[in-house]
Amino acid sequence: MYFLGVDGGQSSTRALIGDEKGGLLGRGASGACNHAGAGEGAAKLRRVVAEVVREACADAGIATDTRFKAACLGMSGGPDDKRSILREAVNAESLAVVTDAEIALAGAADGGPGVVVIAGTGSIAYGRNKDGRSARAGGWGYVFGDEGGAFDIVRRALRAALAAEEGWGPQTKLADALKTASSSKTMNETMHRFYADAWPRDRIAALAPLVNDAADAGDRVAACVLREAGRLLAGLANAACRNLSPDAAESLPVYPAGGVFAGEAVRASFKDSLTGCAQYAGRPRHVPVVGALILAYRSAGLRPAVQGGL
Repeated sequence: MYFLGVDGGQSSTRALIGDEKGGLLGRGASGACNHAGAGEGAAKLRRVVAEVVREACADAGIATDTRFKAACLGMSGGPDDKRSILREAVNAESLAVVTDAEIALAGAADGGPGVVVIAGTGSIAYGRNKDGRSARAGGWGYVFGDEGGAFDIVRRALRAALAAEEGWGPQTKLADALKTASSSKTMNETMHRFYADAWPRDRIAALAPLVNDAADAGDRVAACVLREAGRLLAGLANAACRNLSPDAAESLPVYPAGGVFAGEAVRASFKDSLTGCAQYAGRPRHVPVVGALILAYRSAGLRPAVQGGL
């Protein structure tokens, strides 16, 4: 019997094939597949998933038309508009399409209870307790939420640099860093560049490491931005934990995931701001695509220990 896990994200798609004993047999990788709107988006989703599954089958040395015992696909942007399309792309006896947060938690906690806080471009917390009840906090998108994510960090840094330029905020090295990155002469010019199509959300979010650099160089404003990011992300974790264990009877391990947590300042602030039943657990045990494979096993009533170095 063969099992399939897929992680379909905003920047890449990964597939993993395992056997019934938890052995990892084949891997595949391709581009983004999370948009499933009419026409081109749906066709791209179908094409990319079929492509990444074919690559994983080839790597595993099995036929590309192999029928999987069970498959689980975790999709960024939500699963509801993708299920019918993915049934055409994946040949499986049992097929589950879930959110990317669900597979991230399954990978982080090795299929057990806990809370994962994902802080990449945006942010979200997702958890599940020992009784199987789930809860989420955040994930509202960059206009109304995504606190503590990379885009939010740069947005706060930009605000601080604008305030410094206009004389009503403390001086900060963030101004020079952001002006250089955007080829601007003033922070006001930087702000207007960031509103233009040439600077989409992910490009702005990619500047978040500049805030870490400024903080490491002793900039107090940058350090404050990062501490606040960690505190906000911990707030998401604390909320999810309270919803899963209102009386704090069940301690839940909390796993930080995503590029924002690569910075020590955010990670330390996050850890220090966890409260109640939220217990800092450190790095996730597995990457999300392994979590998808774990959920595929669970859907077939199997609980093998996943064997491999992912």
